[in-house]
Amino acid sequence: MAEEEVSQDELIEDQEESEEDVEEEKTEEKSEEKKVDIFKREMHSAVCADCGKGCEVPFQPTEGRPVYCRDCYSKHRPQRRF
Repeated sequence: MAEEEVSQDELIEDQEESEEDVEEEKTEEKSEEKKVDIFKREMHSAVCADCGKGCEVPFQPTEGRPVYCRDCYSKHRPQRRF
């Protein structure tokens, strides 16, 4: 009878450990998905309002508002005050 109690206790411990492992795996999967989502951006094609070069921007360009390529944007960006 003592052997049955020990084996049942071991089964319960094994089951709890496997449940914890499953929860850890789910948490790891969610964090991996978040990491992928952070670095994954939908890029949109645009034409620079200054030089006319094609470029890609991480936002949907709005008609009537200028979009600048990386080089031209640095020219138009306000100067820092320090």
